[in-house]
Amino acid sequence: MPSWDPQTYLTYVDERSRPFFELTARIGATAPRRVVDLGCGPGHLTTALAQRWSRAHVEGIDSSPAMIEEAEEHSSARLRFRLADLVRWRPDSPVDVLVSNAALQWVPGHRELLPSLLGELAGDGWFAFQVPGNFEEPSHVLLRELACDRRFAGAIGDVEMPVAGDAATYLSDLTHLGCRVDAWETTYLHVLRGPDPVFEWISGTGARPVLERLGGALLEAFVGEYKERLRVAYPQQHYGTVLPFRRVFVVAQRLS
Repeated sequence: MPSWDPQTYLTYVDERSRPFFELTARIGATAPRRVVDLGCGPGHLTTALAQRWSRAHVEGIDSSPAMIEEAEEHSSARLRFRLADLVRWRPDSPVDVLVSNAALQWVPGHRELLPSLLGELAGDGWFAFQVPGNFEEPSHVLLRELACDRRFAGAIGDVEMPVAGDAATYLSDLTHLGCRVDAWETTYLHVLRGPDPVFEWISGTGARPVLERLGGALLEAFVGEYKERLRVAYPQQHYGTVLPFRRVFVVAQRLS
């Protein structure tokens, strides 16, 4: 897993937060006792879960020490944060609502993890997650192409890149696991402003595994060329730079 910079991640906080609220709006739980945010990041969205379900005990889980340190500023009597690996996480009691916002794509073979995650739910519990579905868009294609360039490939080496399925795939997976499933996809047209905004966006998320392998003049050369290619792929308009961003949403209820 790459390391994370909470401030870089929060640069486009409104755009990154919107899918979370559109996902959780479809959760039908009325009075859950235990709610977990798996991959909670800096915790600002986990607070919304505690506000929505005012009697629930809410826990945010993340594998990044920097993210958990930032998130702990939101802690309260009902809201706690804990450093833990998503794959090895196990609750001490069944969970009524399990949310994972833009985290599962970082787990290799995460579809194989779905049965064990469902197994942590209480009867009729809810599992809701959202993952990016834009890995074949220019931002990621150009990143992979440049990472394979002989000037940089030696330093970057083999690096695990995020990957996700489509809505139909998750619908099939979770239906076969005994859930009632609502799955859909949305493509947002984010209008970003400022110089090289697409690079600023992806440097906080999808490009981090690659950028962290480079340093000094090599990093400077990579970033310079990557920015040039992104400017061509995402030309600036008088109203800003449009970044199409597809996301995949899944809300599943375990049928007891």
